[in-house]
Amino acid sequence: MQLFYNPNILDSEKQVTFDKEESKHIVRVLRMKEGDCFKITNGKGLIFEAEIISAQPKECIAQILSQEILEPMKYHLHLAVAPTKLNDRYEWFLEKATEIGISEITPLICDHSERKTIKLERYEKIIQSAMKQSLKAYIPTLNEVISFTDFMNSEFPKTMKFIAHCENTDKKSLKSLLTPKKNITILIGPEGDFSPEEIQLAKKNGFSPVTLGESRLRTETAAIVACHSVAFVNELN
Repeated sequence: MQLFYNPNILDSEKQVTFDKEESKHIVRVLRMKEGDCFKITNGKGLIFEAEIISAQPKECIAQILSQEILEPMKYHLHLAVAPTKLNDRYEWFLEKATEIGISEITPLICDHSERKTIKLERYEKIIQSAMKQSLKAYIPTLNEVISFTDFMNSEFPKTMKFIAHCENTDKKSLKSLLTPKKNITILIGPEGDFSPEEIQLAKKNGFSPVTLGESRLRTETAAIVACHSVAFVNELN
């Protein structure tokens, strides 16, 4: 069944009215009509089943038939990932991480970053689309872009902290250190990797250096490997 996203819908709602863009998509693109049913999520765990009562391309209205609350993930995964030089690769990461399961994403500007500006609104739309496609009830939080130094000054309450880098130093496998049902923050650097100074700063702030495998991975690939590793460990428990 088709899933739509409406962040403003409340558990007390009896009906919902879609904006012009979403209404046009429902009526013109999906060719849905009065009596057709679909599901809606507010991205906060609520799933509503609704029936179209007015299929107008400028204002589609649906009646709420039922609702349920879905349990959140057993863990909170925060990936701080440097924007890639080619923007479409970062967008691919956002899409796939949302499908796999992620709680929070922070674009991270590092010493070796070649891209330092992002289109936050476009990224949010990609995340919304991936959430709907994968039929999830919780939308990941997308934070504003932040410098590595400022990120190190952030609060990390009760979270396991890791930095994945390519330097030939003493590192342990991420999978060997992961514990299920925990809050986890993982740093993924740009194409040129983290600078030695950034790695040292992260270590001083309690981030454990980790490896994601023997291969040298692209930024977006490394982020997905990290994301899947956390999901896999939690699926086993």
